Amino acid sequence: MNKIATYFRESYKELTEKVTWPNWKQLQQSTMIVLIATLVITAMVSLMDFVTGGALKLIYNQLFN
Repeated sequence: MNKIATYFRESYKELTEKVTWPNWKQLQQSTMIVLIATLVITAMVSLMDFVTGGALKLIYNQLFN
């Protein structure tokens, strides 16, 4: 039980004294970077899905018609 209490005490100390938390401006910048990256990756995956789907439809139509 002593090890668990020590773990929580040290974890709390680390979170309150050793961790550097971002300020509001840094948090907003990081959020925008993540949002933009997510949108770009989503667009790329959607485009790849659209192109692959079209290519497969074309191939299947050629093979089975």
